Amino acid sequence: MKLVPMNSSHEEGREDHSSMEKDFRKRFFISLPAVLLTMLLSPNIQKWLHFNLNFSGIQVLLFVLGTFIFFFGGIPFFKAAKGELFSKNPGMMTLVAFAITAGYTFSVAATFLFPKESLYWEISTLISVFLLGHWLEMRAVRGATGALSELAKLIPPSAHLLQNGNITDVKTSQLVMGNKVLVKPGEKIPVDGAVIDGESSVNESMVTGESRPITKKKGDKVIGGTINQDGALTIEVSKTGADTAISQIMKLIREAQSSKPNVQHLADRAASVLFFVAIIAGTISFVTWAFILPEGIVFAATVAVAAIVVACPHALGLAIPTVTTITSTLGAKNGILIKDMKGLEIARKISYVVFDKTGTLTKGEFGVVDVMMNQESKIKNQELLKLAAAVELNSQHSIAKGIVQDAKNKGLKISTVKKFKSYPGRGAEGIVDNRFVIVGNITLMKDLRIHDSKFIIPDSKIKAATPVYVAINNKLTGIILLADIIREESKTVVKRLHDMGIKIAMLTGDTPDVANETGKQLNMDTVFAQVLPKDKVNKIKQLQQDGNIVAMVGDGVNDAPSLTQAHVGIAIGAGTDVAVESADIVLMKNDPMDVVKAISLSRKTNTKMVQNLIWATGYNTFAVPIAAGILYPSFGILLRPEWAALLMSASSIIVVFNALLLRRTKLD
Repeated sequence: MKLVPMNSSHEEGREDHSSMEKDFRKRFFISLPAVLLTMLLSPNIQKWLHFNLNFSGIQVLLFVLGTFIFFFGGIPFFKAAKGELFSKNPGMMTLVAFAITAGYTFSVAATFLFPKESLYWEISTLISVFLLGHWLEMRAVRGATGALSELAKLIPPSAHLLQNGNITDVKTSQLVMGNKVLVKPGEKIPVDGAVIDGESSVNESMVTGESRPITKKKGDKVIGGTINQDGALTIEVSKTGADTAISQIMKLIREAQSSKPNVQHLADRAASVLFFVAIIAGTISFVTWAFILPEGIVFAATVAVAAIVVACPHALGLAIPTVTTITSTLGAKNGILIKDMKGLEIARKISYVVFDKTGTLTKGEFGVVDVMMNQESKIKNQELLKLAAAVELNSQHSIAKGIVQDAKNKGLKISTVKKFKSYPGRGAEGIVDNRFVIVGNITLMKDLRIHDSKFIIPDSKIKAATPVYVAINNKLTGIILLADIIREESKTVVKRLHDMGIKIAMLTGDTPDVANETGKQLNMDTVFAQVLPKDKVNKIKQLQQDGNIVAMVGDGVNDAPSLTQAHVGIAIGAGTDVAVESADIVLMKNDPMDVVKAISLSRKTNTKMVQNLIWATGYNTFAVPIAAGILYPSFGILLRPEWAALLMSASSIIVVFNALLLRRTKLD
């Protein structure tokens, strides 16, 4: 039912809308003088404006003007109608072409048979209004589809290639994997890669939606199209061309725009029905006013044309595609990539969101949650932490890193360890500031026969965290408790989802004690503990069997089966690897708040779709009977063809601009 393909590729689609916009504008302004002259020469217009302009050959001049307007102004509609008929999908353009052809044919016949009864001015005005309406509509649609072009513009045309110590400016398209590129402060990063030298802040907001600049240093990944702010970076190219994050994002947006939510199929069926409703309405109107309630052939033809025109399902054809187009680009601007509109459509109905704990609700790294001191100890907990960190500084274990990082965060000066010795899987020891320090688990302490029966730790502490024992000079001095750090935003996310009427479950491989403690802190509705990766799917099925619409939030690779099983699979923290096959929605940032934003986007998108459908169907429901003349016998109200065309065009523009309001939506 659409005049132009809303879901073409971003370059092709944008050029199509732009060229059609120019064509409609050109035809409108060129034909406008002829339309105005036709109106002045029309007997009805002269009668209404109380003047008389009649001369020999006026009907021939009207014929010439009407023919010019019909063919020159009508060509776009005839071409589009031809395409609809060849595809065996007659729609709006077929109706427009039929209406103006019927009016023109009647006028030509009237020129020679009953000169005073032509419809030239009505048909000319009708065509003019169609041209104006479609010109304005193309402008609106072009605005809706322009985001892809904006994404394409993010990539700079050239880059500073480093070769043998020399800098050469080359086209970005010429870069290949392994090339080394210099990015100066204030410049855009040309391609995806990894920093091999330098440190700087990078603005990634235009790609990931992250508002704060991200510090990048050696080893960190960078995304093409983002802006290097305050330091020079040397980058090794890892992805080029179609493999870059920007290209993949654009691909996902195009795929989303070409996918149809279920409501679109309903709208398509309704639009197909309206085509036949329009033909039937026009036919019944003509027969009724020509033969049953005889008002004359001209009156009957005028009403029939108006009924056909006003019933055109153009607004219905645009109601959903314009919304999906804007939704996909709005999501991308916020780091939310929609792979399939059906998934987003289902997201508004979600009743249960399942999070994989590690790295999603938590940081995926150990942090110190408590330091317990032996009452007989003569040192304070920060001193204990500093000594333990000195021993653990040489270890690569995640627990050791957690202790060292906590000491650094507290600004503690970490001394150098001497006579370091590692006990694989148990701990380590060494001399720190002339003190013999042992750091390790309970097994190491037992093996070294270090114990203090008076130093008792509550079971609740041990169950909810990982204890690291610290002995100084062979005496148990204290215990450092570590746990996977809960992200600050996780509690907010849970509260927001609860406010939206959604329950939350957590999947984790932790023991029930640790899992339940985390679940308690986050106010989880359901906690699944000691879940093996292969068993995650069964937990999703369990919730689905209880009648829930389930969304799974997890890693796009490790959680692929459970993402596929869920009604809506949400891959989080994709970064530059946005081509996640198993997910319906891909979140570029590792931020659980984006789950809330994605569901919010789904609900707001659905609201816009419903608004547009109500307007489009309501407009047809009320306008067709009025155009058919139902109010004429009682009230003398008649909807003329040109007003019908104006209403039809206005309704199409209204649904487009209503969809455009989504651009102002804040996802929170």
